[in-house]
Amino acid sequence: MTDRWGITVPFEGVPLADQRPLFEALPDLGYTDAWSSEANGTDAFTPLALASVWAPGLRLGTAIVPAYTRGPATLAMSAATMAAAAPGRFVLGVGTSSNVIVERWNSLPFEEPYKRVRDTVRFLREALTGRKVTAEYDTFSVRGFTLGAVPEQSPPVLVAALRPGMLRLAGREADGAILNWLSAEDVRTVAPIVRESGDDKEVVARIFAVPDTDPETARGIGRWAISAYLNVPVYRAFHEWLGRDELGPMWSAWEEGDRKGALAAIPDSVVDELVVHGPAAHCRERIRAYAEAGVDTPVIAPISPPGTDPAAVVRALAPRD
Repeated sequence: MTDRWGITVPFEGVPLADQRPLFEALPDLGYTDAWSSEANGTDAFTPLALASVWAPGLRLGTAIVPAYTRGPATLAMSAATMAAAAPGRFVLGVGTSSNVIVERWNSLPFEEPYKRVRDTVRFLREALTGRKVTAEYDTFSVRGFTLGAVPEQSPPVLVAALRPGMLRLAGREADGAILNWLSAEDVRTVAPIVRESGDDKEVVARIFAVPDTDPETARGIGRWAISAYLNVPVYRAFHEWLGRDELGPMWSAWEEGDRKGALAAIPDSVVDELVVHGPAAHCRERIRAYAEAGVDTPVIAPISPPGTDPAAVVRALAPRD
């Protein structure tokens, strides 16, 4: 069983500048970690910089920063700055992100994702030590970069991984993996691949949760989230690899442009597997099941109905009553 219990930050429905009390309450509630994400909301680093001051006992992580949307040197500087702000308490999670975020929103080619992440990890390993980097990688080149503010402790680097190639990369060249959109039972398939390179490799999992909400509403929220994510090619390929054939009708409807049909085609059983919902105590049991299956750090990602008090959700999902 894990001693770690994380939550996704910042919190929905509250201006970032007003979130200090929520951050300050996390350690007393039993949370050990706060992990940011980066898509179309806040950037990954600013909420963690605030957290480093507001809740200095928390471990802080990015889940994840895309490997494409910052230049290698800029990414190294951002990571080093956070590592200096939270010495020994920052973890850098990087990954491919998706074609939507990289190509459609940032106008960058989403090419050779495996190599891009591999090259980024190799560059960061070198750059964060303060050594001068001049290297030709497969997906980018760096000429004469030296980090000007080297952190006392280089942060661990984790890789967002779904299928075997990236999972093995996370274990072989990084310090572990960040998992997303999978069931507790799926962890038993995925985590051992990361740990082929060593039992010390950390496995982090983002777990979507809708606590204290009636089943119909919770499943409606879950269906919307599943349709938004699992029709993205990288996530579809992940669930095809996992053998989740029940999503076939959803994928077919989506390809035909039938968004309502795609939502309706998602079975309750799949929602129940991939989204934790129900009474708070039941949600906590479901989250612990991920730890029992091999997750070191569960990171809860609340997706509650609009208007829900985020403080109530944080309390409900805390590891102890």
